[in-house]
Amino acid sequence: MAARDAGGRAPGAPVRRGFPHLGTVRAAITALHRRLPEDGLRRFEASVLPSDVAFSDSEDLLDGAQRIARVMVHHFRLPDARVAVSFRSGMRDAAHVELTAGPEYFVELNARFTKHRRDIGAALAHEVAHVFLHRLGLSFDGTEDDEILTDTATTYLGAGWLLLDAFRQDPLTSQKLGYLTPEEYGYVLAKRAALTGEDPAVWFTSPQAYEAYVEGRALARAEAARPPLEGAGWAERRRYVRDRRRAQTQPAPPARAVDGDGYAFEGRSPMRVSFPCPVCNQRIRVPVRGRVRARCGLCRTVLECDT
Repeated sequence: MAARDAGGRAPGAPVRRGFPHLGTVRAAITALHRRLPEDGLRRFEASVLPSDVAFSDSEDLLDGAQRIARVMVHHFRLPDARVAVSFRSGMRDAAHVELTAGPEYFVELNARFTKHRRDIGAALAHEVAHVFLHRLGLSFDGTEDDEILTDTATTYLGAGWLLLDAFRQDPLTSQKLGYLTPEEYGYVLAKRAALTGEDPAVWFTSPQAYEAYVEGRALARAEAARPPLEGAGWAERRRYVRDRRRAQTQPAPPARAVDGDGYAFEGRSPMRVSFPCPVCNQRIRVPVRGRVRARCGLCRTVLECDT
């Protein structure tokens, strides 16, 4: 039996920004592609819709929470799972779930959600994603890395836009749910949008969430247009040619990644270049011989390259 909590910042607490967990986020996306092949990921092409998690003025709190829990169970394709929701005062975290063999799971939500019903869907998305990953047998070592995996999976599989939309700030207060930064949520959402063609921007009610999505999307787009991909910009292309020439003239060029997660030249006869797939982050190796077409062995994406 394992307990899992959804991290949440209480109103007014400082919010960490930027991309401090990017390596773990990328590893989580790769892990999802490995455990959910292309046909499995296709089941999650449609996101949870705002109407699915909205409360009406007259809806009972517990009835509404149970209804939203069923929405998440259905979204994550857990037809034999039952989620019982309750509210508890004095919780440090936003929510808590006991991971057992099932089929019934108990989720406790922080009592502050009784006054913030609009965020109940976000909290339940994270907790039901824990159940999904538990049944899938996918986890990362360490509590923080495992929570980052859960936030990434929730977002990449179509329910995590709710977690980003729960990020709100004004001159006196701030709130954020989950372990990812707002910009990291935006990055994962942009990766998902590139995969599914679905634009989550129309669902945001928080202006801060939209701004974070734009920042994360900029990074995701930059990754999709860096050498040796054919769509790389002029400056990056020039840098790539310079690095390739240096690798060719060194006595024994070692494998060397640019910026820690970019391309790396390997060997001499023939020389190869490896780089992360812009979709799933699995590293791809191709010969250095001009224009080539590469197919990622994991996500099957076809990439046009100029090596």
